[in-house]
Amino acid sequence: MTTKRVITLLAGVSAWACNGDTTQPRPPSDLVKSGGDAQSWYFNNPLPVPLSVTALDPSGRPVPGVVVTWAVTGEGGVSPTQSTTNANGVASTIDSLGSSTLQRVSASFTGLANAASFIEVASAPSSAVGVSVSNNLFAPKDTAVQIGGTVTWTWNSGTTAHNVTYTGGPTSPPNSPTQAGGTTFSTTFTMVGKYTYHCNIHPTQMTGSVTVVH
Repeated sequence: MTTKRVITLLAGVSAWACNGDTTQPRPPSDLVKSGGDAQSWYFNNPLPVPLSVTALDPSGRPVPGVVVTWAVTGEGGVSPTQSTTNANGVASTIDSLGSSTLQRVSASFTGLANAASFIEVASAPSSAVGVSVSNNLFAPKDTAVQIGGTVTWTWNSGTTAHNVTYTGGPTSPPNSPTQAGGTTFSTTFTMVGKYTYHCNIHPTQMTGSVTVVH
């Protein structure tokens, strides 16, 4: 009888050691920025990358289930204003800029001494953008333009022919002809969204995008 009780006690201690506090995160003590800080984007538009934070316990382990409150100083806004950390301890929100050059966003939870702070930079989008068409390259590859604005591609590829063929977007603008020399091609964009394109002669090497913003 004594031997059986000793074995039962040892089994209980072993189970506690495997499933106790040594493997479970403790209450959170800190929020660490994990994405979206220091972006440069355009007035009155949502940032392309969400803001995210990771809740950590005193040992640096991620803590799930923490309610994070997001707050904006000045213009702009976030959605949602509260989010809960996932299994990896990460919570996120979508931040929209206002008409100020600098925007500050804080993330905190109840009892946190120092909130995580994000700083974003805003500017006015261009209404006219130029892209160079070189051999096997669009430069810049990715660009942005204000709604109602125009992107103009200029061929700088000598006698080698290329084209601009749209592959995705809110609408399907006309494609360029296949051409070379010092020729140009323009598209005026009337709908917000991201448009992708390539040269269908060199579809792997020559790809690009235009993001149309308000």
